[in-house]
Amino acid sequence: MLTQQLPQTFTDSINLDAYLQRIGYRGERTPTLQTLEAIHYSHTQAIAFENLSPLFRQPVLLDLISLQKKLIEEGRGGYCFEQNSLFRSVLIDLGFQVSSLGARVLWGVPEGVITPRSHMVLIVHIDHEPYIADVGFGGLTLTTPIRLTPETQQPTSHELFRLIKTKDSYIMQAHFAQKWQSLYQFDLQPQYPPDYEVSNWYISTHPKSLFVNSLIAARPDTDRRYALRDNRFSIHPLNNGKTEHHMLTTAQELCSVLTREFRLQLPTNIDLEGMLQRFVD
Repeated sequence: MLTQQLPQTFTDSINLDAYLQRIGYRGERTPTLQTLEAIHYSHTQAIAFENLSPLFRQPVLLDLISLQKKLIEEGRGGYCFEQNSLFRSVLIDLGFQVSSLGARVLWGVPEGVITPRSHMVLIVHIDHEPYIADVGFGGLTLTTPIRLTPETQQPTSHELFRLIKTKDSYIMQAHFAQKWQSLYQFDLQPQYPPDYEVSNWYISTHPKSLFVNSLIAARPDTDRRYALRDNRFSIHPLNNGKTEHHMLTTAQELCSVLTREFRLQLPTNIDLEGMLQRFVD
């Protein structure tokens, strides 16, 4: 059984009412699978994956006060450490038993390349059965949790997912573009706030980090997924529909898509259009 003593930085008080209003959830607040599935789904629809803070050289803070201010009060999104740290606090407040893990990203990485543990994953225990919860993996984030059961195709509200068991780890895969795609690899070693702080600092500040150099946003909708990479805006319909790609040509178009399709309240304390101009020049 995966259990761990919760560090104080993981258990500070959260404004549960404000969070549930932010994601549009009005259902039960009991620690059941049905509640987990509904909140997980609502979170991914409401709070987009995005990297505006590291892109514009702003600090990415993981304390709960900062997370609530950014993702709830300011209507922003974030990446895995922000999204799953906030989600973890919500689940704990609802009475769920939660463990935190670290994963090595495989998506878009050449085979054989070993990446750092730069992704955060949660395991939620319900009636002694573990489920993987992850609201922060960008364009192919889980929209509903799956059981920690390897070699089994598991439906979500969007794609099929499965876990492949290796000697000492699991590989998360999604059935996307008519084939199975490896997303990340993880084991069951618990991770703690200092582990995430180190990885978060690296990916949010390193000169070669993807999050420092490219504009990225992603959000699943009821019948599709939206994705933005620099000025390439993509719409991926469910059920093997034809993907649409649109090249945005102005900073105003970028801001409009971020506001409309990704449901972001854009920061007003910076010249956002001026800073986005380099992606359309």
